[in-house]
Amino acid sequence: MMMNRRLVGHMALALMAVTSLGLPLAASAADEAPDALIKRLSTDVLNTVKADKSIQGGDISKVIALVDKTVMPNVNFRRMTAAAVGPGWRQATPEQQKRLQDEFKILLVRTYAGALAQVGDQSIQVKPLRADPADKDVLVRTEIVGRGDPIQLDYRLEKTPGDGAGWKIYNLNVLGVWLVETYKGQFAQEINAKGVDGLIATLQARNKTNAGTKG
Repeated sequence: MMMNRRLVGHMALALMAVTSLGLPLAASAADEAPDALIKRLSTDVLNTVKADKSIQGGDISKVIALVDKTVMPNVNFRRMTAAAVGPGWRQATPEQQKRLQDEFKILLVRTYAGALAQVGDQSIQVKPLRADPADKDVLVRTEIVGRGDPIQLDYRLEKTPGDGAGWKIYNLNVLGVWLVETYKGQFAQEINAKGVDGLIATLQARNKTNAGTKG
């Protein structure tokens, strides 16, 4: 049965959420080209998910634990959250910013982890990189290829200096829609109506609903 495009889009976001599951960071990560990084991580995560029955079964606690351990070195999640929150981010205290990041991460993982169970014979094709060697911000274009039409999945990455140097993902485009922009309007409405704490409360409530709990 052919996967519908929305489900595959959810799966693509889930793949980003669990990028490099259980994989050690390469010693030369700082020197790895952005397209090579995406190719390696995408291929490895697909293989890992296909081999892990608990992830296929939607084991949220395991997915979250793996994200905490492995995803953060490869994603600038602070920048991603700040961009999604918009101007309200600058109004937030450091504690509020931390809570926003935590709840946003849980929202993404809980929303899309179930789609990992749908991973089948898909593979990733990385398009030729259109960037100069000196560029610090690049777009890596890929497609998920399997049953049905290819699914567009593009990554925005930035080159970071210093400790942990290397390319970091900070936005994702699924089927022509950027992840950050998907949430930006929703978050702005919440902040305008209820303030930063109101947004945090809304995210907490949504996460509880996704987890199947009340209160």
